[in-house]
Amino acid sequence: MQGLNLPAQGLRHDPDWHKKAVFYEVLVRAFADSNGSGSGDFTGLIGKLDYLQWLGIDCLWLPPFYASPLRDGGYDISDYCSVLPEFGTMPDFTELVSQAHARGIRVIVDLVMNHTSDQHAWFQASRSDPTGPYGDFYVWSDTDEKYQDARIIFVDTEESNWTFDPVRRQYFWHRFFSHQPDLNFENPAVQDAMFDVVRFWMDLGIDGFRLDAVPYLFEDEGTNCENLPATHEFLRRLRVMVDTEFPGRIMLAEANQWPQDVVEYFGTEEEPECHMCFHFPVMPRMYYAMREESAKPIVDILAETPDLPKHGQWGTFLRNHDELTLEMVSVEERAAMYGWYAPDPRMRANIGIRRRLATLLDNSRAEIELMNALLLSLPGSPCLYYGDELGMGDNIWLDDRDAVRTPMQWNPDRNAGFSSADPGKLYLPTIQSLQHHYNSTNVEAQLASKSSLLHWTRGMLAIRKRHPVFGLGRYVNVETDNPAVLAFLRVLDDTDASGETPETVLCVNNMGSTPQAATLQLGDHAGHLLDDLFGGSGFPKIGDDGRLTLSLGSRDFFWLRVNREGAP
Repeated sequence: MQGLNLPAQGLRHDPDWHKKAVFYEVLVRAFADSNGSGSGDFTGLIGKLDYLQWLGIDCLWLPPFYASPLRDGGYDISDYCSVLPEFGTMPDFTELVSQAHARGIRVIVDLVMNHTSDQHAWFQASRSDPTGPYGDFYVWSDTDEKYQDARIIFVDTEESNWTFDPVRRQYFWHRFFSHQPDLNFENPAVQDAMFDVVRFWMDLGIDGFRLDAVPYLFEDEGTNCENLPATHEFLRRLRVMVDTEFPGRIMLAEANQWPQDVVEYFGTEEEPECHMCFHFPVMPRMYYAMREESAKPIVDILAETPDLPKHGQWGTFLRNHDELTLEMVSVEERAAMYGWYAPDPRMRANIGIRRRLATLLDNSRAEIELMNALLLSLPGSPCLYYGDELGMGDNIWLDDRDAVRTPMQWNPDRNAGFSSADPGKLYLPTIQSLQHHYNSTNVEAQLASKSSLLHWTRGMLAIRKRHPVFGLGRYVNVETDNPAVLAFLRVLDDTDASGETPETVLCVNNMGSTPQAATLQLGDHAGHLLDDLFGGSGFPKIGDDGRLTLSLGSRDFFWLRVNREGAP
């Protein structure tokens, strides 16, 4: 993009890059259309890399762009080693990776190991030739009665995890849609094939994979077929291969499980598995805490989160391409969340809510800022969803999760500057709601206003980048006398600094909708001074008794560096 005045950057060697990175999820189809086809492509995305560098993100996450019949947004893959022609060619993809790296931006892509499309050549061979080389590539059964303890994930559309195939005359197993048969990881040939896929893409220069639906790779009678020991054994073998052949690349697990189960996907120091895992349970509790005006939901889930091995890092997020999942909350909490955030049944999908950040929060700038401040300061590497830096809206009249997958809004021109195509030719219509219309909510308009959400987001990312404590530091809860105020320390000790400057930052957040005062207990830092990371001044030092009293406005927050008196 013109006028951003960006320096050449390039990638720097940093084995801990994933612990400090801010990720940005981009649907290739949704970002920029370079040829007027009505659908985004690699070349269009290349043309917007300057914008992403200016924004300050460190790593692009690209959901599937592989060959696919597109019955599930590309998560139904028909060929792991080719790209969907509408997105471009393989040379276009490698150019995207090269251009991103030149700007200091890494690239990770989705790897859907659990299942394929029923149009994949492997499945077609498996159903037509049961005794052939692919006959055992999928999970087949003469009955639909095996693995009855496994839950159905897509409860809105699927009645069973088994579907009868009229060609092979057997049932095949699928944890997701019935057009997505699960691969049989008990077959060593399937595991070898997945290793080959990983090598293929890493040879092209990508920096890692998000491992989609990784808890479901194996099945075992009498279990819920999730988080099985065989899955962890496979991931340990994959990690050894990645570390040996592609050092510096990462594996990020999507495991929508409780913290004590998710932490298993990191492995141990001696036998590591994934470098990162998404922390699903903390996300809905941030929304719950906002409406309950209480810090307790966040404090409690973090207290239940086990410590990670030294190589591990959480991935955190507010929204992504899926519904806002409510699987990790109680029935009562789920009912409350639906009432607060999805009063119209059309806003719901499966066990979740299909809305964007801005619409969930009724376009409240203060609430959007507070939620982003939490995302950027709580433990983990944050992942932003394209368009949320603008406050983009959604369209609940579209099917399923397409509600939150509409074209990126670049300017007030035709098709929001996303495409030169006839508007009727777009893969999905642009947002034209009264509150979030692309005429007013777009990159061009927000670039022109220094007070815009876009500029605010860029500033927050810049501050986070200057303080590695947010990525590398420990989380320490701070007791307060006000239940609406969430306070915690991020602490980077000499022993954990990894070449960075040790630092302690106090984060204080008012979850309340009205101004609040709170007294914090900071006994270990009695008498220490406080500096505002945003450049302000006038904060009192912590009392000699370790107490600090602060007043916060509605949905307000502070990031305060803790300094010993007399220290620089």
